Amino acid sequence: MKAYNPKDWFKILFLVQKSDTLVKLGPFMVVIFLYSLGIAWLEMDYLNIGKNSWVQNIPIMHSLLSFVISLLLVFRTNTAYDRWWEGRKLWGQLVNNSRNLAIKLAGILDNEDEECRHFFRRTIPIYAFALKEHLQNNVTMYMLDDEKDGEIKPEIDPEKHVPNQVAKLMFAKVNDLYKAKKITGDQLIILNNELVSFTDICGACERIKNTPIPYSYSSFIKKFILAYVLTLPLGYVFSLGYYAAPIVTFIFYVLASLEIVAEEIEEPFGNDANDLPMGKLSENIQKHVQELI
Repeated sequence: MKAYNPKDWFKILFLVQKSDTLVKLGPFMVVIFLYSLGIAWLEMDYLNIGKNSWVQNIPIMHSLLSFVISLLLVFRTNTAYDRWWEGRKLWGQLVNNSRNLAIKLAGILDNEDEECRHFFRRTIPIYAFALKEHLQNNVTMYMLDDEKDGEIKPEIDPEKHVPNQVAKLMFAKVNDLYKAKKITGDQLIILNNELVSFTDICGACERIKNTPIPYSYSSFIKKFILAYVLTLPLGYVFSLGYYAAPIVTFIFYVLASLEIVAEEIEEPFGNDANDLPMGKLSENIQKHVQELI
């Protein structure tokens, strides 16, 4: 996720990034500009359509549809932002639950039980990294690094659901501690609530990732924007002349940019500039867990 200073107007206004909608829409804007010029030339110079023609009444249709398209785009961007913000809240919850689990384990486990402390010191951050790779459809190998004793490596199959396997290992370890009478039944219940929350967060993230905006809705907005923009110069040429070309191009840029921004943030678990910084959050979890346990 790109970090920036919202008060730095000059940099925000004049610095063009690769992810900027102006870069992505550049070729389309050129086509719209040339199309508008062609319509202006066709109506004013070639066909010599007079101002009394019915074509000049087309802007009435645009004034009626402008309210509809504004409602559609507002709903589209709000829905996309809700998905992005829910993903951010889920990862914030993962950070907090990882800390809480580490705090409880640090207080419950004996200081001499270094084997158990080492296990949870490794597996709690591993879950965050595994969830990140899982949501990005990558095969995570993080859990195989720096393992000299091989306590985790043989039990993880990268071809299967890795977060579930890591959660299973943590619960099995806690259950072993209970059987060995190193923790009480009440402590088992306390730790179980934190462990269950990991899987709940994973399921909620998968729901966001695997349930995109319905195709028919997204397709309709794109077609609506295109039809709206392509019919703009037909009527506005009579009042704007050749100036209709840059104005129509700018209108297309505004409308299409809103759709592109919505497309980018509706799936917050990717690698785009505005997606969630899951790698950084996972590193923070690793740092805090190692400090606590």
